[in-house]
Amino acid sequence: MMMLLILTLVLAAVLIYLSCEYFVNGIEWVGRKFHIAGNTVGTVLAAIGTALPESIITLIAVAFGVTESQKDIGVGSALGGPLILSTIGYAVVGWCIFASSKGHVRRRLAIDYGKLSKDQLWFLGIFIFNAVLGFTTFAGKYLAAILLFAVYALYCHKEMCVECELERPSSEPLKIRSKQAEPETKWVLVQTIGSLLFICLGSQIFVNRLEVFSELLGVPSHIIALFLSPIATELPEILNAIIWVRQGKISLALANVSGSMMIQATIPSAFGLLFTPWRFDSYLAMAVIATIASIAFLQVTLKNNHFSAGRLSFAAVFYMMFAAGVYFFSQGFFREFVISSIK
Repeated sequence: MMMLLILTLVLAAVLIYLSCEYFVNGIEWVGRKFHIAGNTVGTVLAAIGTALPESIITLIAVAFGVTESQKDIGVGSALGGPLILSTIGYAVVGWCIFASSKGHVRRRLAIDYGKLSKDQLWFLGIFIFNAVLGFTTFAGKYLAAILLFAVYALYCHKEMCVECELERPSSEPLKIRSKQAEPETKWVLVQTIGSLLFICLGSQIFVNRLEVFSELLGVPSHIIALFLSPIATELPEILNAIIWVRQGKISLALANVSGSMMIQATIPSAFGLLFTPWRFDSYLAMAVIATIASIAFLQVTLKNNHFSAGRLSFAAVFYMMFAAGVYFFSQGFFREFVISSIK
């Protein structure tokens, strides 16, 4: 049973990776066919596509979940997604840049620092707003979901109107029509939509198998929510970033991560506000703190012009601190201190 679960996890991960290869190739051609700026391809098109698995999982868990633990998984996934992207996601980009730049970990990156900083500030403001809602209770709190939907629509509109062109889409042939220098639009859409469906399928299988795996190990549902579901559903974003860094498109990789964080902070959270009380426990609070700390650290490096592969890689430390905090708290360390402080 255990070996079959592990094999399924590996196969699902391979399916996600191969689908991401096709999706990245297809979404770049979508940008070319419809004359969309390269930055928008990363922050909006690719982000919406790769964020679908976690958005769907959150919606199913909170809207159709029949048990409290299922709703907890949905809320945890909504918060765990930004946590993974703001720490492990950025760190993976840093590691890939470091590996491809032959050890020049402190070299200043050739990206639009102002644009990335603004994206992070957008995310940070929305995420803090969600966190405040998670620690308060009042009538009509669910109406904040409408505001989150509106904010993301505004963000997309802003990105679509960006005049600068950071990176032109790749000139690599469309994978399903590799012999054609200029494939027809219908084949571009077939590859992009088809690969997106396989990303959703692979992510769904991965999450389901992880849930069974955790049950066999006796892992509580809130740990699944904060660790297992987000790690699985954020694979597309992270793999897309790896692919783009490997191709030398660092701006697109960072734009995809920052854009995915924006949709994570709005759409899944809006679903949570609509269908759950949206109240955070101690574990969710630790996830909030780690996410804010990581983004604050990256903002300081951007402000001081110290942004580099090494400092991107350091973002993983905040995830490790979160994991350590969850472990010690679950074991009873500091629990009495925290509870007494709250009281």
